[in-house]
Amino acid sequence: MNPLESYIHNSEMRCAELERAISVFDFNNGTQAQYQKLNTEYQKLKRIMDAWNELQKSKSDLQGNDELLAETTDEEFREVIKSDIQELKDRIHALEGEIKTLILPTHPNEGKNVIVEIRPAAGGEEAALFAAELYRMYMRYCETQGWHTETVEYSDTDLGGLKSCSFTVAGEGAWTNLRFESGVHRVQRVPVTETQGRIHTSTVTVAVMAEATPVEFELNPEELRIDVFRASGHGGQCVNTTDSAVRVTHIPTGMFVASQQEKSQHRNKEIAMTILRSRLLEIKQREEDEKNAGERKSQVGTGDRSEKIRTYNFPQNRVTDHRFEITLYDLNNIMQGNLGNLLNQIRTLDAERRFNDMLMQA
Repeated sequence: MNPLESYIHNSEMRCAELERAISVFDFNNGTQAQYQKLNTEYQKLKRIMDAWNELQKSKSDLQGNDELLAETTDEEFREVIKSDIQELKDRIHALEGEIKTLILPTHPNEGKNVIVEIRPAAGGEEAALFAAELYRMYMRYCETQGWHTETVEYSDTDLGGLKSCSFTVAGEGAWTNLRFESGVHRVQRVPVTETQGRIHTSTVTVAVMAEATPVEFELNPEELRIDVFRASGHGGQCVNTTDSAVRVTHIPTGMFVASQQEKSQHRNKEIAMTILRSRLLEIKQREEDEKNAGERKSQVGTGDRSEKIRTYNFPQNRVTDHRFEITLYDLNNIMQGNLGNLLNQIRTLDAERRFNDMLMQA
């Protein structure tokens, strides 16, 4: 029995124990919190067992189709069988990744909403234009997932590029999927501003942070400096006549966040505080990860915004994720917000690597 089968065997017995404990739970002598703890563990193990059973059925079906293919001489029927075999192989691969993901310890940010920040880096106006395209790509992807988005800051250039933006994403699976987007995104193409047809390389940074609540990260008012100023719009013109824009500076780190998207000073302060809190929580979590050598070793990408994670090559219609060595010739479709295939592959490979590391350390 390999380590995974041994884990499944133990999970099956534990699942049965929990089911019995839940069915006879005495609320007169136990608390709601105790019951919830039992039920949460049971639900997680139940999802693992359901996926495992489906995996075994898919493997059995695959074996049956392989045997049928070997016995069949009708070419038309053989093509149908081959198609079913490929679907089963894809399903098996997906289920194996899902099981490993469920077994891995839950990250503290799991289930949280996120804040996404996009900034052009190297490449001038071309970087700004691509930053705007990434913003639209993420917005379309969030829409397909049924997530709620709110743009809290957006500043554009004269040519329609993006100087900077921040937006929130709320919905189930938002952090789980979008966390892989943190880092440097590189684009290779002929810019609209290029007159000689040369391919340019530009970069854009994306930061994805779990939205921190005041309980998770408390900001000490004595460590904050809050400045108000008059908001300005495109080209520097004032967008209102009151000092509604707010800049919040965290004095110990020198980090600051400015917000002028809303007309309300109170709302701008709330936005700035939320983003600042989330940035500081991200730094705290990264420092904690670095103290744990095993966890640090298991990370494929650090999530640091200085790390080049992906290249978008327009002449070749190619997207390459450098952390996971994934290459898809589907750039146009991906830029329309169809990120599902890419992110599913990334999640599966990430789970496999972390799962293997966990078994080696066990």
